[in-house]
Amino acid sequence: MAAAIRQGGSDADPGLYGPRSVTWQMHGDPVMWIAGVRALYLQALHPLAVRGVTQNSDFRKDAWGRLLRTARFVATITYGTTEAAERAGAKVRGIHRRLSLTDPGTGVRYGVDEPELLLWVHCAEIDSYLHVMRRSGYPLTDAQADAYVAENVVSARLVGLDPAGVPADTAALTAYFTKVRPQLANTPEAREVDAFLRRPPVHALLVPAREAIWGRFAALAYGALPPYAHELYGRPAPPPPVVTRRLRAMGTALRCIPPTARWQLPPKHIMRAVERLGPGSRPSPYKLRRNAAILDSGDATGARPYAAGLHGGGGS
Repeated sequence: MAAAIRQGGSDADPGLYGPRSVTWQMHGDPVMWIAGVRALYLQALHPLAVRGVTQNSDFRKDAWGRLLRTARFVATITYGTTEAAERAGAKVRGIHRRLSLTDPGTGVRYGVDEPELLLWVHCAEIDSYLHVMRRSGYPLTDAQADAYVAENVVSARLVGLDPAGVPADTAALTAYFTKVRPQLANTPEAREVDAFLRRPPVHALLVPAREAIWGRFAALAYGALPPYAHELYGRPAPPPPVVTRRLRAMGTALRCIPPTARWQLPPKHIMRAVERLGPGSRPSPYKLRRNAAILDSGDATGARPYAAGLHGGGGS
């Protein structure tokens, strides 16, 4: 059994998504880091969601830890075994059950695991991942974008949401943001998150690197926000064509880094998945282009639905 797994045998567990999914291919791209920062900017505009963070932790002292834990969770549920993904989801649900927040305007207390708050965080993440990746030049057809949203209903289930109430395609995701937009605001907590993301505290010797490297990432993430988010934050952004051009340039540069070099960075989720499932499971945008070409040609021989790798539960 162990030998079969090391060689990518049929007994190997593909996890909740599997190598045939859009999510498997897309989450291996380095531009996901910029997309993650865009998600933080967007999430902070929901008054209750951002208070759930600031009232339950010292965001400024542990912000890097939060970023890394989020990245680790996404990597685990994408590339880990089914057991590892379910265990990670159970851990997140357990933490959320123990936390609450207070609305300072009304004094009403809410659980951090309120479905409304969990859904906002989920949708902001999925929309950001999809939006930034496509805008940076990552090849996704409209059908693949819908498949990505559908596949990630499983991640919503893991954090405690009822899959039936989670957007399962890009149209439903757009409708959700239209509905929730009037609730968004630039609260003091949102401004605190904005200030941190623009200039996170670092050692004095690292300030030049922060400005040269992190500053570009944060600026691109902010620029990729929807216009209403720029209006709420009260900070202008470059014209959309300029942001798109810069995202494409950054995407090209980051993708020039050999994947095997990137995947060697801890905690090596992708490398472990490839060792478990075999070299054919390596994430690559080429596989999405190939699948799209097969479907466009009308020859679906050997092709499977994009969400075929899901195990239990469904999937801007």
